[in-house]
Amino acid sequence: MIITAMDWWTPDGGTLLEWHPTAHARRHAAAAPDDAGPLSFLQENHIRACHAARQSGVDHTAYLGSGTDVDGDLDSDALTRALRTFVLRHEGLRTWFDTDGVEVTRHLLDWEAVDFEVTVAGQFTESGQFREYLHGRFEREAVATSWPGFAFGAISRPGGFTLYYGCDHALSDGASQALALAEIAELYDSEITGNAPADFASAPTGSFLEYARLENHLAASCDPGSPAVVEWLDIFESHGGAMPGFPLDMGLEPGETAPVRPIELDLLDAGGIARFDRVCRDAGGTFLSGIYAAVAITEYELADRTDYFGISVLATRLLADFGMAQGWFCNFAPVAFPVAGAGAFTDLIPAALAGYTRAKRLAAVPAQSVIAALLGSGADPADVTASPNLLSYIDFRRFPGHGGQAYDRGVLFTGEGRTANASMWFNRDDDRLYLGSQTPDTTLAQLQIKRYHEHLWSVFDRVVVDGDYPVPGPQPTGVQGEQMRLP
Repeated sequence: MIITAMDWWTPDGGTLLEWHPTAHARRHAAAAPDDAGPLSFLQENHIRACHAARQSGVDHTAYLGSGTDVDGDLDSDALTRALRTFVLRHEGLRTWFDTDGVEVTRHLLDWEAVDFEVTVAGQFTESGQFREYLHGRFEREAVATSWPGFAFGAISRPGGFTLYYGCDHALSDGASQALALAEIAELYDSEITGNAPADFASAPTGSFLEYARLENHLAASCDPGSPAVVEWLDIFESHGGAMPGFPLDMGLEPGETAPVRPIELDLLDAGGIARFDRVCRDAGGTFLSGIYAAVAITEYELADRTDYFGISVLATRLLADFGMAQGWFCNFAPVAFPVAGAGAFTDLIPAALAGYTRAKRLAAVPAQSVIAALLGSGADPADVTASPNLLSYIDFRRFPGHGGQAYDRGVLFTGEGRTANASMWFNRDDDRLYLGSQTPDTTLAQLQIKRYHEHLWSVFDRVVVDGDYPVPGPQPTGVQGEQMRLP
């Protein structure tokens, strides 16, 4: 399983098949009653933001997608049954939403009405044709304001087939995408063999609707005086009272965005991973704390950030038994620790570990509670609500589909709209550690991001080769300013 850019995925050609709700299912979905339960914070704000974008004439690219290849001739009837079973296992996939931009209403389709049928959409023989087709289908159909909020299809060819799945972010996240096609493939295998579904495809999933209720209940129990909220605010205020951005000037004005250019950078091969991991553990930390230490050193040397401050994306599936569920199970938390004074990479590992350990604890505070407390403290709303530069880490070896054909051949990708950030998505599998980023496609931004990534790579490389990386002492006044200038 890898994360890559959507346009870099080039499956072989064949017959395009699409699955859509039957006429009966569409009628029932359109008439589905309001569901009074709460939405999750990220889900609700996402739906409002998408509504505002569409009202302004901006293309909808707020989806996540995945694809994989499966051996054997395709039995479309069996795959239809597998898709229906998949949707029935995940209550959140039976929902759709309407909004006027302020109020968001959820509708829940009765399980008995869920049904799909397959149609032939044509043939394709070259990758550019397929990319245009897939972009168009996802933008039209992977939208949570109608049911279903996903697009599912296949490319059939003799001896094998490709599956793809694109879903509105309101109903999915990266982990969900990593799980989805592997689960559908196992359900399909059960349909064609007559065997019981494997443990993965039969395990309890939990419901995203229940998750939303739990999150809202937890948020109601937090107030500005709650210890974890106070700690979150202290970190925020001690780092300038604004969400962290990319540390180098990318030439964008406040609020300005640019079209996305995806970047992928290999950092370590399997041997390098093993050596890097050993250095981190010998220094009293973990592999992930080593990633944070390398990032912190890069920002210290390039931008004179003597304290590291970043926002991490953390899974919230363990709030209850949601490990196998489809939905948006994420929260954000600050990772902060001092860098100045550390003489080397290995000296920084304990501080990075402590910073991330605290972030995992603070991630239990729902985002809405933190935002409300920040605004109540007098923070500038523009600083509080600005999209932060994020750091995420996914170890794809830890997913239950690992070792299975559909999972190991899988690719994940996201819609590519506009951005002002260069958030970093560190991903690890059996063979490599690599960095993915959606970056602003401007000349200055690309020069600065290249400079940053090259320096980050050099930190990883030296740790692997030498077992450490020396951190320079404080620079004389003016030196860092010179370093910030482009050659």
